[in-house]
Amino acid sequence: MSKDMNDEPAGFSDTPPASAAPETIDQFLCFALYSASLAMTKLYQSRLKPLGLTYPQYLVLLVLWEKDRLTVSDIGARVRLDSGTLSQLLKRLESAGIICRQRDTGNDERRVLVSLTEQGHQLKVAAAGVPADMISVMDTACSELGDLTTQVATLREKLLKALP
Repeated sequence: MSKDMNDEPAGFSDTPPASAAPETIDQFLCFALYSASLAMTKLYQSRLKPLGLTYPQYLVLLVLWEKDRLTVSDIGARVRLDSGTLSQLLKRLESAGIICRQRDTGNDERRVLVSLTEQGHQLKVAAAGVPADMISVMDTACSELGDLTTQVATLREKLLKALP
């Protein structure tokens, strides 16, 4: 009997045996990611509260600080928020004088462009210490955090591709 070159060596497999399934909630990757996300969000919220921001608002501002004057759909795609949630969030930021929304009269009036106000630009300066503060709280080398971010982003993309 000939062995196919694509056969795995005996005892090696990318698929774990059924007996290797996690036995407790703390052994599930999904729970580790979920609970870490909750803790991360709570820590960010405590640092953003003095700035008058929520964590989702901060995420939207990070996108706009990177590139100002984006469409609502572009922002939604970047921060992965549905349009209903994002619309309410943008409404609150606009009421606070941090952003302004206007129809794109030059190209497509159905598109709404979001821009930072002067107050929105100043908020970037006020929030500048938040990332460094969060890194210090995590007490992990920046290179390790970079590797972890890459691994989690790769996992996220694989999971998104697996969605129906």
